[in-house]
Amino acid sequence: MMEPLTIGVIGAACLVALAVLGVRIAFAAALVGTVGLMVMLPSPLAGLMTAGTIPYDKSVKYTLSVLPMFILIGYLAYYARMTETSFEAARRWFGWLPGGLAIGTIFAVAAFSAVSGASTAAAAVFSRVAIPEMLKAKYDRRLAAGVVAAGSTLDSLIPPSALLVIYGILVEVSIGKLLVAGFVPGFISALVYSAIVLVRCTRNPAIGPRITGYSWAQRFESLPGTAPIWIVIGLIFTSMLWGWATPTEAGALGAFAVFCFALWYGMKWHDLKGALLEAAKLTVMIFTIIWGVLIFVRFLGFARLPDAFASWVVDLALPPVMVIVAIYLVYFILGMFMDAIGMMLLTLPVFYPVVVALGYDPIWFGIMVVKMCGIGLLTPPVGLACYVVNGVRPEIPLGDVFRGIWPFVLADILTVALLTAYPQLVTFIVAD
Repeated sequence: MMEPLTIGVIGAACLVALAVLGVRIAFAAALVGTVGLMVMLPSPLAGLMTAGTIPYDKSVKYTLSVLPMFILIGYLAYYARMTETSFEAARRWFGWLPGGLAIGTIFAVAAFSAVSGASTAAAAVFSRVAIPEMLKAKYDRRLAAGVVAAGSTLDSLIPPSALLVIYGILVEVSIGKLLVAGFVPGFISALVYSAIVLVRCTRNPAIGPRITGYSWAQRFESLPGTAPIWIVIGLIFTSMLWGWATPTEAGALGAFAVFCFALWYGMKWHDLKGALLEAAKLTVMIFTIIWGVLIFVRFLGFARLPDAFASWVVDLALPPVMVIVAIYLVYFILGMFMDAIGMMLLTLPVFYPVVVALGYDPIWFGIMVVKMCGIGLLTPPVGLACYVVNGVRPEIPLGDVFRGIWPFVLADILTVALLTAYPQLVTFIVAD
């Protein structure tokens, strides 16, 4: 018999190989994990039985019920006209700046992100709402596409965030604290994006002309339409921050509030049916990935691979920040080829013990992992947000979309550096 650690390394290599060959991460992880358990446990039947109990054991946890709630909020928010009202208000308040319509789009997406848990949904919605307006205003199409794709990644940080929930479930830290901690980094990201746009459009006004002609009265007239967004944000944020509700209860409260606003704005039965079906489909997809990867994680636990890797890294006596930068680099490279959920589920069983052993805050690390996953949504060849923008606006070539995102990738790198140098920007709001 081989040593358990050797079997774990072989299993990890097999999973990477299957992922590179294009096998979906849920099925690849479940297959490798099941075979590994069959090999390592006293009998193949014991391995099969262990793998078979994991989906049920993990699905009955109360914390997982927050996922469908947050996903449903995002689909219902579209019918509550939250995208239209947020974009119109942002247009009137920021349009006078160089690149003001793009800056307004960033803050409109940030506001929508507070009532949406899916970056792809934000990319699709604002590709329909914002890009035509920017093109009509003679904005450079690369800037218009890039700002929508990059802005949509704010969804991964600003709660309700499905990725933060998945991180909390995997590493067993407070989901409520994670969600609350995501607000400030998300706002900082929006500010850095806006600064990049402002600098570029100040140096080259032709790519982002100013939008003028709105009076102060017209600006204030746009604010009441954004009230539903702020009400939902207030419900979710304050209920979790002050401990009045669990994340699941806050998600249910937010979903009910958005549902009421959607009915007020005329949502029809077929709209509600479509939102429920889409939310159910995305929930099932996420649960399937979680089940498959958790079988693989159980296999890694028996192989003792995460503990061995953590001990090896600690024994290297490298400065902790060098280890963190190396982890960032791994996420940056993986993000070019894998989706965010698969990337998190594949790496966290190995990286998390290392980070904890080095003394870093698990809440801070969760925010940084999700931020790196957001960069992966932009970078080619598998920049999902870019494909969504191109799918909705096929008149903008995919190459132009990818060229448009690189200034925002630079902005994300600057944000990651800032949050690494000053981790208290992430943790102060949830400090005990």
